[in-house]
Amino acid sequence: MSFIDDAAASASATTSSEGSDPRRATLVASLRARYAIAEQRQDADAKRALFKEAVYLGIRPDAYQGSSSAA
Repeated sequence: MSFIDDAAASASATTSSEGSDPRRATLVASLRARYAIAEQRQDADAKRALFKEAVYLGIRPDAYQGSSSAA
């Protein structure tokens, strides 16, 4: 049960510290810029790769995707 508790605590800490972590802000900005380019090029493979990268980094897609979240 401690694993679940640790995961829940980690998830809540991640969402509460979004604004105060400069590394995370830089990662989100990078994802946003690259997502905008992939959108402009209509590159589904690039968007899929960005999604995988975001998941690996623990960043939710809505943090870097604009109002159009169709991949």
